[in-house]
Formats: sequence, C-alpha cells, structure tokens
Amino acid sequence: MSKPPRKKRPPKRVLALPDLEQSKAAVLNSLTSKSGQRTYDRAITDFVDWYCSEPRLAFNRTVVLRYRIYLEQKQYAPTTINLRLAAVRRVAFEAADSGLLSPELAAGIRRVKGVRGSEFELETGLPPSRAGNCWLVGAGSRYGARGITGCSQC
Repeated sequence: MSKPPRKKRPPKRVLALPDLEQSKAAVLNSLTSKSGQRTYDRAITDFVDWYCSEPRLAFNRTVVLRYRIYLEQKQYAPTTINLRLAAVRRVAFEAADSGLLSPELAAGIRRVKGVRGSEFELETGLPPSRAGNCWLVGAGSRYGARGITGCSQC
C-alpha cells in the first residue's frame, strides 16, 4: 500500500529569526574567502537587525527597497549599499533554495537595483564630499594634467 501524498507546505512570506539565521549560515558557508565571509556576515546581521526591528514585514521586494532607502538615509557610500543589497539577495536566494521563501518572492528581491555612484566616485573610489582639493586644473586628463594629487584624502 502506498502512503497518501503529503501536502507540500507553501513557502513563508514572513521569515522569522531562525529562518534568517539558517539562510545566513548557508550564504556564509558558500563563501570561500574569510574577508568575504566577514563582510557578508556584517551586512546580513545589520539587515536582520533592521528587519526584526520593523513590525512583522513580509520578506519581499518592497521590504528590500525600504532597506535600501534606509541605507541611503544613513548616507552610506553607494558601494557599501550595493554590497549590503548583494548580501540580502544571496539570503533570499538561499531561503528560496531551501524552501523557506517562494521562488517568485526571491526573484522579486533579486531584481532590486543597486545605487549608482557619482562619475567621480566610480573612477576614483572617493565620494565627491571626500575629494577635497584633489581636482587639478589643466589639460591632459579629465582631472588635471597630473590626474588626482596625493592629498591626505586620496
């Protein structure tokens, strides 16, 4: 005699702390670099702290967009915001892979776009607010004849 087929439980919309910790562990175990593990651990921990401080939010694209706005309001650099969003995307992927989150919700989270930096920041790695007097006037390069000076902030 065969067993009656079990009903498959639908994936969750609100992930609790144990679910997030399980997904976080899976993400960290998939990384080989100690530096990458440390960075993603910090990014995921900060997201979990923010997520758990809000009143019972469903883990979806809208929540990740709200988190991005939160990071922008804290005036983090675009590269920092993008790294933290990448970590959240990986958590969503792992949660969907383990059946904790529906694939549709994970796909929506993966579509959250990152933040674009200024052109100066993309080329130099410095935000314009930290550039100080690095700009040289002159021909040759876009930033002056000798490029960017070796000031204390560069």
